Amino acid sequence: MGFLPCISVFILFTLSFISSIQAQQPYIGLATTACSSFDTTNSALGYSCNGLNRSCLAFLIFRSKPPFNTVASISTLLASKPSQLSKINSVSETATFETNQMVIVPVNCSCSGKHYQANTTYFVQNGDTYFLIANNTFQGLSTCQALQDQHGNVSNFGVGTRLLAPLRCACPTKNQTDSGVHYLLSYLVKGGNTVYGISKRFGVDTDRTLEANGLSEGAPNIYPFTTLLVPLENPPSSSQTTEQRPLPPSSPPPPNSSSNKGAKKTWIYVVIGVLAGIALTLIFGMIIFYMFFRISYKKEFDSTIVSSSFEACEKASNKKLDEESRDFLESISDIAQSLKVYTFEELQAATDDFNPSCWIKGSVYRGKIGGDFVAIKKVYGDASDQIKLLNKINHSSLIRLLGICFNGGNWYLVYENAVNGSLSVWINDKGGKFLDWAQRIQIALDVATGLNYLHSFTNPPHVHKDIKCSNVLLDTDFRAKIANFALARPAERQEGEFALTSHIVGTKGYMAPEYLENGLVSTKLDVYAFGVLMLEMLSGKEAPALYSEENMLLVDVLNPVLHKEDGEESLRHLMDPSMQGNYPPVTAILVIRLIESCLKKDPSGRPAMDKIAQSISRFLNASLAWELSKNISEL
Repeated sequence: MGFLPCISVFILFTLSFISSIQAQQPYIGLATTACSSFDTTNSALGYSCNGLNRSCLAFLIFRSKPPFNTVASISTLLASKPSQLSKINSVSETATFETNQMVIVPVNCSCSGKHYQANTTYFVQNGDTYFLIANNTFQGLSTCQALQDQHGNVSNFGVGTRLLAPLRCACPTKNQTDSGVHYLLSYLVKGGNTVYGISKRFGVDTDRTLEANGLSEGAPNIYPFTTLLVPLENPPSSSQTTEQRPLPPSSPPPPNSSSNKGAKKTWIYVVIGVLAGIALTLIFGMIIFYMFFRISYKKEFDSTIVSSSFEACEKASNKKLDEESRDFLESISDIAQSLKVYTFEELQAATDDFNPSCWIKGSVYRGKIGGDFVAIKKVYGDASDQIKLLNKINHSSLIRLLGICFNGGNWYLVYENAVNGSLSVWINDKGGKFLDWAQRIQIALDVATGLNYLHSFTNPPHVHKDIKCSNVLLDTDFRAKIANFALARPAERQEGEFALTSHIVGTKGYMAPEYLENGLVSTKLDVYAFGVLMLEMLSGKEAPALYSEENMLLVDVLNPVLHKEDGEESLRHLMDPSMQGNYPPVTAILVIRLIESCLKKDPSGRPAMDKIAQSISRFLNASLAWELSKNISEL
């Protein structure tokens, strides 16, 4: 009797998963075991950006486990707002959850490239691998493939390394929205779960859940450590995540007859049999699972392996938090005269307790302090170097840091507010927004002069390392300000011109070849990224969309314009259609030649930012003269 569940567990863990049904998102299946595979037929890298909206409120299910068993620790791990998490789970902000209790986690889900994700930050612990981070720490809410896609194929991490972890979330498609679906919940599957049981728990029709995940009644298999999207008309509630505990058996009648004694013995045998079956199921399930996933554990498996690692993690985390608090207070002591230190209560008041209506993007909120609008960003990890850099730079093209706050182990940076948002909204997303030719060249000049300031006029020179459209903000007059200095670092010179690093971080598509291939760091990284940014500004397309072949170089996109007889016709195809041909062709080709020089594979062949700024300044003057003559001719 006890071996039948074992057979079910074996079948559950060994059956292959195939689904050919067209649906909202493909279910990930057993792809979590293949960390080296980037098969795009599943959702290993994340759910596709095919929803009606590019960003939305989504929900995750996380099972509490020390040290992530409080509102505060789960909120920090999964980048959720503590007040929202406590409210939706009907607990206080100081509450501690029971071990393995299902916790509803509200997150801001948005498109990043081709995939939806909610980004959080994780600091590497001793012995961590991509697989363990994805399946142990995040329990399957991220995948090793998604982590590799962000950070490259790194086998050994330094303890304390900061990783960006993409969490699995999605927004409803138009068809789902039309049918009444307003939210998608990423449910963490555990052993014994079925699509029917999960759907029933949340009051959802099973067919809707099957369709949302590309499953069918003929192939409904789901596996532990994966996510199943549950389409919801209303936000989930704590009553739906509460486990139903069986009622205790009623007391048997007094043993006054032999038949009662026999019944009592039978009942005891049944209980023993059931318990033995459950125990065997768990033991065989664990053995099969860990054999299947090829993880080397101690010969005698025990749940204390996991709990003891969590205890060590908790002690290390608390120790690190105390050290960070002291280091932070020491680091700001010498700059407190020129930089305001806000209380957390002031920031709560400025943002209406970080109300979703004040949310801008990621962990950034719009607030109002002293009658002026500001941008407030929550930063995970040590921000002291970033604060010191922001405090000493002073340039109109670099975002200005107004003040700081330290609360609950996190830093909050208060910036000037750029009312027109990020350049990506105007270039890639548009949404009816429009920039003319002269505005684009002025923005390019602002970014170039800001980078030149970082490269040539800070001591020591600094590399931004993350130049891209979303990190360029526009003020009231559409003048550009470079933001997000989280990856900025001094441009020390080692072995000649370049510094070396083994920790590759940045945004895919903007990272220079020498950095990706060999970890070489210099100011020429920013020059390459600036070339990508200018190309996106001219074309109105994100860099990945410009590649026609998988292995082509980005600079090859420019060849038809620069090296063919029909260059002007090729130019027309390359330029952003929203400009409707309203640009000076001769100046445009000169800009493209400059972009080509920025994208050279050999970093020594790329121009310095001061030369780039000088060239763009000339392009701007020529563009304004062209615009003036065009307006006069139209009179």
